[in-house]
Amino acid sequence: MNKDFQLVRPVIEPPLDPHFRPAVLANRHFKSQVKSLGIPLVIGLEREDNKISKFEMLIYPEDHPRANVNLIYVERIIKFLLWQRGGHKIYIGGQDSVGEYVRKVYSSSGQQSFDNLFMGEQVYQQPFEVVNCKPSEVPEENELGEPIGGQLNGHRIGFDLGASDRKTSAVIDGKVIFTEENVWDPSTQSDPNYHYSEIMAGLKKAAKKLNRVDAIGGSSAGIYINNRPMIASLFRGVSEEKLDQVHNLFINIQKEFGVPLVVINDGDVAALAGSMSLNDTEVLGIALGSSEAGGYVDRNGHILGWLNEFSFAPIDYSPNASIDEWSGDRGCGATYLSQQCVFRLAPLVDINLEDQINNAEKLSIVQKKLQAGHEGAIQIWETMGCYLGYAIAHYADFYPIRHVVILGRCTSYGGGPVLIKQANRVLEQEFPSLFEKINLHLPDEKSRRVGQAIAAASLPNI
Repeated sequence: MNKDFQLVRPVIEPPLDPHFRPAVLANRHFKSQVKSLGIPLVIGLEREDNKISKFEMLIYPEDHPRANVNLIYVERIIKFLLWQRGGHKIYIGGQDSVGEYVRKVYSSSGQQSFDNLFMGEQVYQQPFEVVNCKPSEVPEENELGEPIGGQLNGHRIGFDLGASDRKTSAVIDGKVIFTEENVWDPSTQSDPNYHYSEIMAGLKKAAKKLNRVDAIGGSSAGIYINNRPMIASLFRGVSEEKLDQVHNLFINIQKEFGVPLVVINDGDVAALAGSMSLNDTEVLGIALGSSEAGGYVDRNGHILGWLNEFSFAPIDYSPNASIDEWSGDRGCGATYLSQQCVFRLAPLVDINLEDQINNAEKLSIVQKKLQAGHEGAIQIWETMGCYLGYAIAHYADFYPIRHVVILGRCTSYGGGPVLIKQANRVLEQEFPSLFEKINLHLPDEKSRRVGQAIAAASLPNI
């Protein structure tokens, strides 16, 4: 982080992280400094099917003594936008020096080479580009969203593919008549036929509970483009030579059933389930699980087709921020709002977790201490609750939000209420206007599971 970039200490300090410097506070300080003298910078992001998303801001004029601060500010905003919205081409409409800096940082050999590879070859399967241009030359926004979900008519199947279990439900006119959970081990399997046969087994069993199948909808962790899983932990054991089979897996399933099929990121389905339950829109879903996942339903009740991969989106600008082992970047959501955060903070309160046990067991050990009132475990969840409050305020600068639905295994064993209480405390004291506007929700396990099944089943239009 550039030493001239002003970091701001939070009013509510996380109990176990005195070095935390929220992205939202630094960004808002920057915006206050350039408000009266700034010049426009327009960022465009192009993704599949020529969809264009735009984001406009003010930055210091190039001859201003603090113009160098523009570089780190714009780079962090772009980092967030990439993982919020996705894109293989970035348009920088404004200062050439800013565009050149972004091009260098996001090159295949730059500091953010992970993003270059991930967004280019792996997700959108084309070269990653940064284009310098004038603000007026950034393409017009093409971001209408899609009226996906909320279709309850007919005989439908909904499924949810998790890292350790898969769930399948049969739904008639919005009512779940059958649901089943099966344990599976997808991430270690090298043969895509394993995934295909397991998913098909669940779908066929649900189909037997219906007189007919009109549509199939599903949710899964990962990035899905036009029903094609581009990056998903479920398929990480599959060799590169067989990835085409993975990309076409759900297309082949649709052909076999001969009915409309839609599969999307589980975060979006969770947000859709929340929207349907609340009968309202502008709903953000945040899942604190093995990593941090997200989803969003806009004011029209539409899912925008954005990535909402909060795990790689920065929320902490501290030079001491936690480093994500996959991307190599600092301060991103994965190590702040997930079980990874629990494991990172546990040693600070003398909770030692054996390396030999798996992550599910590690989390359960700490959660049981939380449930028993262990002071250190409570501090872990209070720290995550602070992170969550400042993260929600940060997300509100990029999404219009009326509701936030909090989900994931980190909310179990009494963790959810601690997170909600602390996040609301942050919003009330640091962001009172957001506190008045945004409602935080913690659905119970039963309503979450049933709601997720119905939301997934409701995805296709018949």
